[in-house]
Amino acid sequence: MATFINTPMSSSTDVGEIPGPQAQALVARDQKVFAPCAGRVYPFVIERGEGCYVWDVDGHRYLDWNAGIAVVAAGHSHPRMVQAIQEQAAKFIHMAGTDFYNEPMIQVAEKLVASMPTSHAWQVFLCNSGTEAVEAGVKLARYVTRRQGVIAFLGAFHGRSYGSLSLTASKPVQRHGYYPLVPGTFHAFYANPYRPLFDVDPTRVTETCLNYIEHTLFHTIAPPSEVAAIVVEPIQGEGGYIVPAPGFMKGLRQICDRYGILLIADEVQSGVGRTGHMWAFEHEGVTPDIVTSAKGLGGGVPIGAIIARKELTEQWKPGSHGNTYGGNGLACVAAHEVLSLVEEQLAANAAEVGDYLMQRMHDLRQRYDCIGDVRGRGLMIGVEFVKNQQTKDPAPALAQHIMEHAFTRGLLLLTCGASTIRLCPPLVLTKAEVDEGMELFEAALQDALA
Repeated sequence: MATFINTPMSSSTDVGEIPGPQAQALVARDQKVFAPCAGRVYPFVIERGEGCYVWDVDGHRYLDWNAGIAVVAAGHSHPRMVQAIQEQAAKFIHMAGTDFYNEPMIQVAEKLVASMPTSHAWQVFLCNSGTEAVEAGVKLARYVTRRQGVIAFLGAFHGRSYGSLSLTASKPVQRHGYYPLVPGTFHAFYANPYRPLFDVDPTRVTETCLNYIEHTLFHTIAPPSEVAAIVVEPIQGEGGYIVPAPGFMKGLRQICDRYGILLIADEVQSGVGRTGHMWAFEHEGVTPDIVTSAKGLGGGVPIGAIIARKELTEQWKPGSHGNTYGGNGLACVAAHEVLSLVEEQLAANAAEVGDYLMQRMHDLRQRYDCIGDVRGRGLMIGVEFVKNQQTKDPAPALAQHIMEHAFTRGLLLLTCGASTIRLCPPLVLTKAEVDEGMELFEAALQDALA
């Protein structure tokens, strides 16, 4: 038990124990009926949310800087989303998009196609999650290339079903007990400029990682004529919110073009305005062949999608892939509203407020030797904690303690990678909320250091 330190909006709940009595009761009920495999990080039990704030069942108010793992892009209970979902629910909730047609699914697909580069024609496949989107992207790549091999990257997270888990290489616990995985998957090195491969000169990290693919993998265990796709996160998510070194994405595109390999950009966490553009690959001046999306796409309603070049999808014969819930009416109107809000204002806000948050974090780094790196784009920012800035040795316990102390002070955070705290708030975040959050963040840091 800890004392809640933040000052909520309601003075009647200024101080109290956390988790409070109602939260404790619900956690106890939860533990009786839910399998423990998910692994909860701290006992926050939500009662309601609005914008960037959430309230627990005991009335404590929190500033939300994780947005349900980068999902609640438009903020909690955005009025336009609520209205769209309510209106759609009164019409129809579901009619299987695999077998029939409906206007909401057509509208959201039109939005997705319109968001892509005009250098190609594009088509969409709708599903229900990021894992399913990755599965669909890989199936399409294998189907049209008639090749089996797929290359992903160490540190990557692409999902937990068998196909996507075979690409995931983030934490050993995610794979433990599930072997054998899907054959034909290989892993290369992500161009991490803060922790360059084999301690090479940071200016050569891109070259080294690309050479490993082309001159080691291709010449030993993954002949390029058998590789269907390279799957890459334009910014690694679970791996530590890592922005790749300059030229890495362009180099992957060039390798794919040389060998007839498809480039799949996993934008499940980085897409839909989070980085200040609709898609993170836009920062790199690279056009993938297939894009996977989910998380922020539905703003909290489960939906996933792939957007792929039409010359690929038109080869996908009817019945080759499908699902039951893809094209669900509620999910599609929610996603359409999110995409509209991102186009109108949220991507621009993510860029502006993200720059401000990034600067505030860089300023904090100058005062605390335990902050090794601050990186990111837009409102996708990673703060990596180390024992000191000279050795750069990871400090996972410190990151964990900061997250826990932030909870007691009214700030919701999540970790990722070895010792990184991710900042992925709703895209409606304001500069005033940045200032509020930074006070809580620094106080939690001081608590953890003490």
